[in-house]
Amino acid sequence: MFYKYTIRDTVRVPPNRLQGDLKAVVKEELRKTYEGTVDEDLGVILAVTDIKEIGEGKIIWGDGGVYVDTVFDALAYIPLVQEVVDGYVTDITEFGAFVRVGPMDGLVHVSQVMDDFVRYDPSIPAFIGKETERMLKIEDNVRARIVTVAMRPSIADTKIGMTMRQPGLGKWEWIEEDKKKAAQEASE
Repeated sequence: MFYKYTIRDTVRVPPNRLQGDLKAVVKEELRKTYEGTVDEDLGVILAVTDIKEIGEGKIIWGDGGVYVDTVFDALAYIPLVQEVVDGYVTDITEFGAFVRVGPMDGLVHVSQVMDDFVRYDPSIPAFIGKETERMLKIEDNVRARIVTVAMRPSIADTKIGMTMRQPGLGKWEWIEEDKKKAAQEASE
């Protein structure tokens, strides 16, 4: 889920940047500090979006920089357990499909791809259902449910586990096929 936070922090403006537009310099310094970082409470900070306040500068003896108290808005993403997300397949391996959700990839283990026995075809690469012959490959759009999240200090180390083995989940084409089939069965 995406969130917008208002954060208060103190920013060091380097001495060689004191003559520029202070708001632009503060925003750039905040972007360097925050964007792409993982905070256990806030999630992945995606962007510093707006500077709301810049206080008076403070100088610390022996440091040529100026420290300014700042209030700013930031956009963040936190994967939530039980959240249903739309994403696309970025990679298929013999043990599962990696799905991009927000700024990171989650794993749909091979056992959680569909309610069918699946085989892995490394030449495509893809998962193919034995009975349904449904195929999941790279760049397919999918809907999945997040079942586990392990937030770590970096995006690369953060782990997200997902399933597509529930009604209304899976490759978008499968979802539409299932809706049409259910509607047809209801009308009979």
